[in-house]
Amino acid sequence: MTTSPTEITIYGRAGCHLCEEARAKLEELRDELGEALILREIDIESDPSLAIYGNDVPVGFVQDQEVFRHRVDVKALLERIRDLSERRLAAEPLDSEHDLAAEQCVPCRGGVPPLSEEVAAKLLGQLADGWRLVSNHHLERSWTFPDFRRALAFTNQIGDLAELQGHHPDITLKWGSVAVVIWTHAIDGLTRSDFVLAAKIDGLARI
Repeated sequence: MTTSPTEITIYGRAGCHLCEEARAKLEELRDELGEALILREIDIESDPSLAIYGNDVPVGFVQDQEVFRHRVDVKALLERIRDLSERRLAAEPLDSEHDLAAEQCVPCRGGVPPLSEEVAAKLLGQLADGWRLVSNHHLERSWTFPDFRRALAFTNQIGDLAELQGHHPDITLKWGSVAVVIWTHAIDGLTRSDFVLAAKIDGLARI
């Protein structure tokens, strides 16, 4: 473990026995580690956008990375936290070889720093050509279509994806073109989830 505190965000719901089991294990771990571990719990029923987790709770995240789902394996969790901390200190993109489109967007409530320019630039390199990183604040890209109907259909696909992921970009629809701008409004900057959403939109464009 590093000397800086590690925050684990746990998404769950009241009355979930798996959530209670996970909480008990994590509280025991916190008692052992002291101030090095901070637990933050969020009830998915408190926000409609969190319905994406459905019956998958509890789900735990560190640095926008999923570290457990359903049950907590303490040994595996500690190894994952250590790995993420080492990568963060080295200013490397998390899971750099992982397919961003296979991840899920993580709701952000604020209180976390935006990605550094170095990490954002490396994540940009994992996206399809056409995306631009603007002032290390947002991502933007546009697509062209032969008519309005197909541009509208693509816009609606993006809208459905955004609702499913609980992460909503700015979309501009014109005759024959669609432009998208993505950033995390809660921190007025970029998080890994912005790149995940961009990668998923790329997948829609290839359909």
